[in-house]
Amino acid sequence: MKEMTSWERFSRMYAHKEADRVPIIDAPWGTTIQRWQNEGMPKGMDFRDYFGLDKVAGFSMDNSPRFPAKVVEETEAYRTYTTSWGATLRNWKHATSTPEFLDFTIKDRESWKIAKERMLSGDGRINWESLKKNYPVWKESGQWTQLGFWFGFDVTHSWAVGTERVLIAMLEDPEWCSDMFNTWLDVDIALAEQILAAGYTFDCISWPDDMGYKLNQFFSLQTYRELLKPVHKRAIDWAHSKGMKTHLHSCGDIRPLVPELVESGLDALNPIEVKAGMDPLKLKNQYGKDLVFHGGINAVLWGDLEAILAEIRNVVPVMKQSGGYIFSSDHSVPDSVSLENFREITRLAKETGSC
Repeated sequence: MKEMTSWERFSRMYAHKEADRVPIIDAPWGTTIQRWQNEGMPKGMDFRDYFGLDKVAGFSMDNSPRFPAKVVEETEAYRTYTTSWGATLRNWKHATSTPEFLDFTIKDRESWKIAKERMLSGDGRINWESLKKNYPVWKESGQWTQLGFWFGFDVTHSWAVGTERVLIAMLEDPEWCSDMFNTWLDVDIALAEQILAAGYTFDCISWPDDMGYKLNQFFSLQTYRELLKPVHKRAIDWAHSKGMKTHLHSCGDIRPLVPELVESGLDALNPIEVKAGMDPLKLKNQYGKDLVFHGGINAVLWGDLEAILAEIRNVVPVMKQSGGYIFSSDHSVPDSVSLENFREITRLAKETGSC
């Protein structure tokens, strides 16, 4: 089969048709890139070009409350800073890790009211200069293009309000949670409408909404149906009305929610986190005609070359059948993966993922 562009491969996956091979993408840590450069990858070179991987171009808008973002404290080891979402974080400077969340500006209905007013006012939330510069490159080079949305449970609890506070509110003050979930989406849609009206087209919208952890979910199926499913479906319906596909990133074990997502019309699900309890082969068998699966290659194994190659040989030939599969780890690429090992991983992914 003739070699395809990334756009052609993704288009066929979303149409549940086989391509010359499955698309191959991933997200190396910053320290992983540094390791690869130390082991021979030229500095300044896109790792996707170096390994011959596919390209997805993402463009996001600013729907934050625009609280002041500043550095609060900096040491040799870490940096403490505030974000435009009103969170105070601390993170290591020389290692890749999940930041520690120390405090939040939005803590109740009153502080949310102030944040909401800030979100619904002000221009400059779209980087038109960047879009104008990069959009022709994305299109001419055959990249798959995605509009990045930012709404739902995960971004509300983890980046703006706090996990315990939101989980309690979902039971005791669901109307407040629903207002937050929908307001983030309202601003996303309003900004995306401006971009589309300016003549830019995108293939897909993508958003993160982690709803599970190891072998469980953050909330009940009933709570999902009442609070989150209507918001997810509204985003999906809007995207479909504009001719775009929909892609959800949700870490953890979300098996009970998958039928709900299918019912809402979701097109693609990522990352299919194996260590949390997700089984890509079973999910492919159950929902392969409805969902594109992106990921499902156990990140725990990536530091062991023999183990990860065996996993790829077991998983990819099944997942690629009838299209509907995008190869990547079920998390990211840690700095335990050497340049040569990643080269071998991507080589085998191309081999097993080819028609």
